Amino acid sequence: MIRIIATTFLTFFISSFCFSQTKDAYDKKYEWRIRQKVLYGVYIPKDVNEALIILSKLTDDESKAKFKALSEDDAVRKLFFSLGRWITYNWSFYNGSRLSVCLGEMGIHSPEDKCRFMMILFHRSLNKKPLEIKKTLEQIHEKEKRAKEDRLKQGTIIYEETRQLERPANDKNGGQ
Repeated sequence: MIRIIATTFLTFFISSFCFSQTKDAYDKKYEWRIRQKVLYGVYIPKDVNEALIILSKLTDDESKAKFKALSEDDAVRKLFFSLGRWITYNWSFYNGSRLSVCLGEMGIHSPEDKCRFMMILFHRSLNKKPLEIKKTLEQIHEKEKRAKEDRLKQGTIIYEETRQLERPANDKNGGQ
């Protein structure tokens, strides 16, 4: 019996110790990553404007022409799993980078939304349209809000309970 208790205690102690070190190590690595200009050999833009310049430099003229010719929605939808994946992984939207922090400070938290945002702005910049960053951010926030409401509406209540508190017999505020 003592052996089982000791084994259980040691297992719990070791796993909690390892988890706390892993979390600390992750936090340190994240803090390091968001300060870096280059991650895994790829330059990380410091802001949206620099990102658009880099995308324009990295994309050949033929690809720019094809991307530019598509409607904004089609451009994002059709290239999300190619150009979008490149943006997401190389600019480290999942693990953190200085660009992902910049976009997070704008209120975009999902890596996929960050990617879509960058693709929309890139499409607009190629077509020499106003970027309308504020309006685009509002649309993204509204879309997130609607998605959350839809998830809540589709959810199933597993258990609901209503409790009524009993008042003490010596209640001085009108209790019986």
